[in-house]
Amino acid sequence: MQPIILASSSSARKRLLDLLPLTFDCIAPNIDETQLPGEPPLALVKRLSLAKAEAVAGQPKTPRNALIIAGDQLAHYNGEVFGKPGNLSNAKMQLQCFSGNKVEFLSGLCVYNCDTGHHDVHVEHTHTYYRELNEERIDWYLKHDNPIHCAGSIKLESLGICLCEKITSDDPYALSGIPMLRLVHFLEQHGVEFS
Repeated sequence: MQPIILASSSSARKRLLDLLPLTFDCIAPNIDETQLPGEPPLALVKRLSLAKAEAVAGQPKTPRNALIIAGDQLAHYNGEVFGKPGNLSNAKMQLQCFSGNKVEFLSGLCVYNCDTGHHDVHVEHTHTYYRELNEERIDWYLKHDNPIHCAGSIKLESLGICLCEKITSDDPYALSGIPMLRLVHFLEQHGVEFS
């Protein structure tokens, strides 16, 4: 079986991948995630998902026959892209902006085969309907979840669920970091067996 690498330092993505009967290592891709001028959100997520996989594929410690799983995520609202807030002040501003509104999250996935150079890329769309969030609710959430490394300042796998009225997606795992339904399909196409 090919070595499997998760191109991420995200604990949420690692927990999701742990759901599958796989042995894998984690390597952070360390790339520039800046949006290019005029780049649409969908193109940005696809580009960064592939770029993270390629960055890890090019690292000396990556086995030449590895199968790399990479991803990227952003929130898209009112024509603006929201990534990881980086600090609590930015996180608060994001949540104040999202309060009472429908926000689209784009969760990118790339499976890259170092042996063949073949890669598959997919983006899952999740619509998150936020509750009306007063300052007290936002401050409580930020204090307990500290989502500064989460796109759109939400940790759905934790207390982020308290911020939402409704979530619609074809993949219930996508908002937590990996579109798992498509991941299983991609891995099977690369010869990984789940039976």
